[in-house]
Amino acid sequence: MRDESNPQGWSLDTLAIRAGHERTFEQEHSEPIFPTSSFVYGSAAEAARKFSGEEPGNVYSRFTNPTVSTFEKRLAALEGGERCVATSSGMSAILATALALLSSGDEIVASRSLFGSTVSLFDKYLGKLGITTRYVELSNLDAWEAAITPQTRLLFVETPSNPLSEVVDIAALAELAHQHEVLLAVDNCFLTPALQQPLALGADLVIHSATKYLDGQGRAVGGAVVGSHALLEEVFGVVRTCGPCMSPFNAWIFTKGLETLSLRMRAHCENALALAQWLQAHPAVNKVYYSGLPDHPQHEQAKRQQKGFGAVLGFEVINGREGAWQVIDATRMLSITGNLGDVKTTITHPGTTTHGRLSEAQKEAAGIAEGLVRVAVGLESLTDIKRDLALGLDSLLSD
Repeated sequence: MRDESNPQGWSLDTLAIRAGHERTFEQEHSEPIFPTSSFVYGSAAEAARKFSGEEPGNVYSRFTNPTVSTFEKRLAALEGGERCVATSSGMSAILATALALLSSGDEIVASRSLFGSTVSLFDKYLGKLGITTRYVELSNLDAWEAAITPQTRLLFVETPSNPLSEVVDIAALAELAHQHEVLLAVDNCFLTPALQQPLALGADLVIHSATKYLDGQGRAVGGAVVGSHALLEEVFGVVRTCGPCMSPFNAWIFTKGLETLSLRMRAHCENALALAQWLQAHPAVNKVYYSGLPDHPQHEQAKRQQKGFGAVLGFEVINGREGAWQVIDATRMLSITGNLGDVKTTITHPGTTTHGRLSEAQKEAAGIAEGLVRVAVGLESLTDIKRDLALGLDSLLSD
């Protein structure tokens, strides 16, 4: 894909700080916020040209706002995409993509280890529109190929997966998709462009929940889709007409969050790997799921296509759900919440929170065991994170 979003050839760290901002006549150094719903014109003719698209410019903040545009340009540059469309949430980014590119009778093939709300969107709501989804094992390319039919229009993956850290060979999956004239969309919110760039590996679209690591401090909700001009024009049409737009204030928060993205992700990865290694050695832990561990089934693939292994890990404890809840409830510092992507370490029981709306059969297929705990490792002292988890883990051995 032509990298016109980075004509200067800047490195990622520079793009995260400089890309997308065009100073106004005020010559501000920091990116401004434009909290306005509408814009004025010098004449009726100018207004007509801008409303029709004959002349570029701002029309209405539901779909054109300078602050939102800055965030879009910066994220597109980081992902190496031609264009980005910002949305009100990560889920609205997925919905806008589906509405833009799929019709009744079309099919999606998706990994079975998706975020629970994504499964509900595909099965319940897109299903109402006559769009069918079938699910396959994320890392099994033969299963992906077997699931593709003449009606398949989209392959959809999260890699690494939530919360088992499974990984798929993006380049091989993209080649398979294009052999069948199918689009590949990759949810990249766990790694961000600081650690993985799916478009460079052949994917057609990248999906983000900007709420997570793009912000990095749990302050705002938003989403984004990145890809080619042609595909993103369709997504833009959905946002313009249906209205799942990002607010200027949230866009400003995400833009400022991107400035420290690489630094934060490197620190998250360092803490997460060390915690995963520590958990592996704890006698109350049956299994640790983190692609940074050498015994992870896709460890070598993760090393090839990622610059780091991310901050999210899962681990199964003894005593099933009771044991998992005991570990979670014993914490005194970690935040018990289903969200992630924060400088604060968060902990949750996926089977009853993030994946709680899945059927028992879906949970089993996705590997969501009763004793599974998910931790999104933050930037606190690793010693303190371990100490907090040890309160519950050690108690399991003394019961």
